[in-house]
Amino acid sequence: MKRTAVIMAGGGGTRFWPVSRMATPKQLVKLTGTDVMLNETIKHYENVIGRESTFIVTNEKQAELMNEVLFPEVDRSHILIEPVQRNTAPCIIYAAMTLKKLYGDALMAVLPADHHISDIKEYERILDLAFKTAEETDRIVTIGIWPKFPSTGYGYIRFSTNPIEPGSEIYHLRRFVEKPRESVAKEYLQSGKYLWNSGMFIWKASVILEEFKKFLPDTYAKMESIFDSLRTPDEKDAIAKVYPELDKISIDYGIMEKTSDVYCIPAEFGWNDVGSWDTLDSVFPHDGDDNVIVGDYEGIDTENTVIFNKSNDKIITTIGVKDLVIVQTEDSILVCSKEQAQDVKLMVDHLKERGREDLL
Repeated sequence: MKRTAVIMAGGGGTRFWPVSRMATPKQLVKLTGTDVMLNETIKHYENVIGRESTFIVTNEKQAELMNEVLFPEVDRSHILIEPVQRNTAPCIIYAAMTLKKLYGDALMAVLPADHHISDIKEYERILDLAFKTAEETDRIVTIGIWPKFPSTGYGYIRFSTNPIEPGSEIYHLRRFVEKPRESVAKEYLQSGKYLWNSGMFIWKASVILEEFKKFLPDTYAKMESIFDSLRTPDEKDAIAKVYPELDKISIDYGIMEKTSDVYCIPAEFGWNDVGSWDTLDSVFPHDGDDNVIVGDYEGIDTENTVIFNKSNDKIITTIGVKDLVIVQTEDSILVCSKEQAQDVKLMVDHLKERGREDLL
């Protein structure tokens, strides 16, 4: 059965302001590698899924830049443009309906656009196993990450203690758990029964469409009503008409927390969801004072600080600081404590309230 990748790439990446903006979000900039994050994501799986079998769901503001930076092997007609953002469930059914229209059915790996993976060979092996499992069993398959510390920033997966058969790497998924408080996260880590939720799902398009029909019937019915218009000149108008009427809901809330018989593969392949500036600690090497430095910088007596300089003509210098995030672009400077790196999105909201659209 044909294998495809569906990359969700319509977010604004507000926790990575000021580098990430609505028109140039983090997935379309060079943040963790030698290429933009979207292309880095494609590199991760290209030996398991061809670049030409990549589909991307994004929004109109980002589509033009995406067309410029995306690998040439990716068919530009595979860029599916949402007229409005409606969370992950609508973008997934849009992609699944598209695959049904094109191929009748297909295997579908739903992947975020902004994850960092260091052990590519192991990732490819796990992804190949997930595809084979989804094809042979008609089950939803998700990949869980063995937790390294009691994170309160990730959702968790509770999985069964025994594999589906002796020697298998496949387990039954018991339930999804929302981001816990620290004491609960420590319990999860010590129990050995919980994994970080990577947000990666593998299934047949036909299987997930049946789940939509069961758990989100209104969304399914509205998308099915425009099925004949997909992959025709009428698609844009049809999507523009029906999409704003779809429920704004995540795939986790809408389906994954309700369905049964989901399989889970515990894995470790150097995964990092690159969700905020402080997570770069796990991506880049550190200097002798535990600093992460990207770009032109000089410092004295500076410790445990992330310095990210995207300016072409300005240096960052520091004296006697620690535990900070310092980011410089051509028009903005961000300074915050590492403990509050998750709150950078609050500054984006503040700037929006102040009418500073020029910085967003």
